[in-house]
Amino acid sequence: MMEQSMKHTLHKQARQWVLEAGRLIKGKMDEPLEIMTKSSPKDLVTKMDKAVESFFLEKIRENYPSHKVLGEEGIGEAVSETKGTVWIIDPIDGTMNFVHQKTNFAISVGIIHDGIAEIGIVYNVMEDTLYHAKRGEGAYKDDVKLPMLPEKTIDQSIIELNHFWLCPNRRVNEEKLQQLIYRAMGSRAYGSAALELAFLAEGITDAYLTFSLQPWDYAGGFVLLQEVGGKLTDAAGEPVDFLNRTTIVAANSSIHRELIEDYIELK
Repeated sequence: MMEQSMKHTLHKQARQWVLEAGRLIKGKMDEPLEIMTKSSPKDLVTKMDKAVESFFLEKIRENYPSHKVLGEEGIGEAVSETKGTVWIIDPIDGTMNFVHQKTNFAISVGIIHDGIAEIGIVYNVMEDTLYHAKRGEGAYKDDVKLPMLPEKTIDQSIIELNHFWLCPNRRVNEEKLQQLIYRAMGSRAYGSAALELAFLAEGITDAYLTFSLQPWDYAGGFVLLQEVGGKLTDAAGEPVDFLNRTTIVAANSSIHRELIEDYIELK
């Protein structure tokens, strides 16, 4: 367990660096983007993604040389365990939105200590909204503490789900998810996992489902959700490990089990 004084120091420091990184992005928004692809033509990365990750890596190495860094762009070292303190960083979560819309993207930072998620930060860059949380001390949207999530039923819920999962795919039974969307109050797809988790913690949506997600996509949102009484597991209801790609069911606790048992059938 992280010492309270260290948790306070890292939370303050990480928030400051996230805001600095946000200013770095906004200052170059009008410059031409150098866009590359990674695993597929839909998996984009820009020079800005790498610059922001390098910014964090330099700051962490300078101030906390014993800490490890796991980042989306792989600029830090390979991380194979969560012993000690690990920063898990997505420099621009929602790169497709960043490239095509210039909005609806976030910087996400999660800090894990000996396997326990201690700090979570999600910064909605263009809205200038900072979601942040320390384990056991509540979650905040800027300076306003977020309330605990109220009980919901599925038919009262807004479900965040990429529409891709409603089409035939190799990971999950799309027909069961179609039944879920038919029963739910509504569905949304924002294109940024970090923002979707932040919105869930804020209580403006009620569940976020996805069937292939990396640790840097959810590490920042994990503590936010935990601090308002929500639950984030894999699609079998098991804890996530913050090291590997996984399925994610993040939800208001009152509907989390029902989502897994009645609407998710992995292939």
